[in-house]
Amino acid sequence: MSLLDEIKAKAASRKKTIVLCEGEDKRVVEAAAKITKEGIAKIVLIGNKEECNRVAPGVELKGITLVDPLTSDKTAEYANILYEARKAKGMTLEQAMEQAKDRTMFGALMLKAGDVDGYVSGACHSTANTLRPGLQVVKTAPGIQTVSSCFIMIAPKGGNPYNPDGVAVFADCAINIEPTAEQLADIAISSAKTAKSIAGIEPRVAMLSFSTKGSGNDDKFYQTVPKMQNAVSIAKTKAPELALDGEFQFDAAVAPEVGALKAPDSKVAGHANVFVFPNINAGNIGYKIAQRFGGYMAIGPICQGFAKPLNDLSRGCNVEDIVATVAVTALQAD
Repeated sequence: MSLLDEIKAKAASRKKTIVLCEGEDKRVVEAAAKITKEGIAKIVLIGNKEECNRVAPGVELKGITLVDPLTSDKTAEYANILYEARKAKGMTLEQAMEQAKDRTMFGALMLKAGDVDGYVSGACHSTANTLRPGLQVVKTAPGIQTVSSCFIMIAPKGGNPYNPDGVAVFADCAINIEPTAEQLADIAISSAKTAKSIAGIEPRVAMLSFSTKGSGNDDKFYQTVPKMQNAVSIAKTKAPELALDGEFQFDAAVAPEVGALKAPDSKVAGHANVFVFPNINAGNIGYKIAQRFGGYMAIGPICQGFAKPLNDLSRGCNVEDIVATVAVTALQAD
């Protein structure tokens, strides 16, 4: 059984309820039907029957709960939740009522209210439009100030000698452009949690750089090496039980012989399976190299750091991508 099949099976056993916010999108309606048929999760689809039948004719809607913010008897209740969350920012109850009718906001309010276990959107909305409601009403998990993303990277058939687990986690490749040391520490802690709860591996976290344990330095110019060193210190203070170390060059992080040479006292060097990149340039390039040259399958981006599971789809996603994202979201739920 592949890791993705294992994720789907685990999700099915948990029987979580996930809201899909875009009933106006054919792919989302088809995914909702597939998820329901396979029992991966219970689906609440924001839309109405006429609309779903128009965009995805012939798709079976049985077992899917359809909710329309324009007619739902919950809209006023959700508007009050939004008002309480945003009144300090100047929002009025009338403005909250209007915004609660927006489908992505309505889905986030369902999640905040505890009426669903997870939220997935983004098939036809931008990342900003998808994540903004989460930041405004769901907010971040206790002890975490940073929402971030990661990819679960699955090794190709035949495996990889430097990745005996057959799976790795790369972060942050999609959200934080130039994270601070504090944000990198949060990203590391969140990524370790994802590694354990979704990928099923015991995390060994490497904070990556072009330098290993001070072998290089750019403190006169860009400060990336000191930043990664500081991130290591912050993360170790916040999560002392976590197997985490750095800063490491990638070979020192994954190759036992290089790790032993460059960082002989480290328990992570040469054995890492969670990789935190210094910025989005390195992270995005790195995961795409692993994908195209290394043959790895990339699941994600998976959002991390929210108080409740909330995930963003690529606007180029297909039905299977949506199904996989819903399964991952179900596993993120408490």
